[in-house]
Amino acid sequence: MSKEKRYLAVEGPIGVGKTSLVNLLTERLGAVKIQEKVQENPFLPLFYSDRKKYAFQTQMSFLLSRYNQLFQLRQMDLFHAWTVADYILPKDRIFAYMNLSDHELPIYEQIYAILNERIPSPDLVIYLQAGTDVLMKRIKGRGRSYENTITKEYVEAVNQAYEYFFFHYSDTPMLVIKTSEIDFVRSAEDLDDLIRHILQMDKGTRYYAPLSTKEKKRAPLDKETLFKEFEI
Repeated sequence: MSKEKRYLAVEGPIGVGKTSLVNLLTERLGAVKIQEKVQENPFLPLFYSDRKKYAFQTQMSFLLSRYNQLFQLRQMDLFHAWTVADYILPKDRIFAYMNLSDHELPIYEQIYAILNERIPSPDLVIYLQAGTDVLMKRIKGRGRSYENTITKEYVEAVNQAYEYFFFHYSDTPMLVIKTSEIDFVRSAEDLDDLIRHILQMDKGTRYYAPLSTKEKKRAPLDKETLFKEFEI
């Protein structure tokens, strides 16, 4: 990856591990972290209890919050500092088309089109994948009370919507990672290998291939070694 390209975004469905990877990348790269304020959406608990009734309020609250965060990136020096975000604005439309009615969508699309023009695009999107059963296990394991009513059917629908969206995604370079094949939280070697793949990305879409046993014997990739190896 060019040293001028330093804005990364991590994406994937609920429970896939976005927050964990963003925190690790932020630490390793000395990056500025942009983290979605999901729990600050006042309509979210109401939405999970009655999706149809509170869909529009929930969606607009998320859209405006995401826009306000990402718009601030225009004021930052993205050419001299790493920035890692745990979402991209276009993913907002995934949920809009899942949850909004035919009468609400035109209003949403008008507002979205205006806001989307004003924010910078990431240099690389890291898309995390996992099966629905894995996502459900992770969601239940983190114990958030407002997520207790989330059904497997809803998570499956979200997962399929993400797969469809990113299968057709071509706005930026993208690295696709099946999280069942890598443990970047517990394995320093897996995280090192993933960072190498990230920094080697250039154009198009690539799929993460886990490192071999031989490659795992490489020396740990600390920040100084990382920057020297890739001249960043």
